[in-house]
Amino acid sequence: MLREQISTTMKEAMKAKDSVTVGTLRLIAAALKDRDIAARGTGNSDGISEDDILGLLQSMIKQRRDSIEMYNQGSRPELAEAEQVEIGIIEQFLPQQMNDDEVAAAVDAAIASCDATCIKDMGKVMGVIKGTHAGQMDFGKASQVVKAKLA
Repeated sequence: MLREQISTTMKEAMKAKDSVTVGTLRLIAAALKDRDIAARGTGNSDGISEDDILGLLQSMIKQRRDSIEMYNQGSRPELAEAEQVEIGIIEQFLPQQMNDDEVAAAVDAAIASCDATCIKDMGKVMGVIKGTHAGQMDFGKASQVVKAKLA
């Protein structure tokens, strides 16, 4: 479904001559193709799953946020703004992001389902969260919430 949505959006952007959107979608398509090729090497001929695509999109957003931070430190606001535009384009393919209260509730539910009691159980909790909420939250922030609750 996401693959078709990305392809359709790229065609629409090409027709509209929106070079920024086309460029960003081509980056997504190239990253998808790379991951699909890597998946074929492990015996998965269908390519990566929808959850893996969501994870890919999340990582692309994280890369751009890191770039924005670096550009702002280097006094390059025009480049930071271009990265922010790309984030907006990528985010349209992600499900609605969870707010802080929803993330905390998801963490509580994951902790309860794993019977986690200490920081050593953090990997189990994060595994449950990533399996049930792929693409719906920033896992970096979620891991901080998990650490705080298990400490």
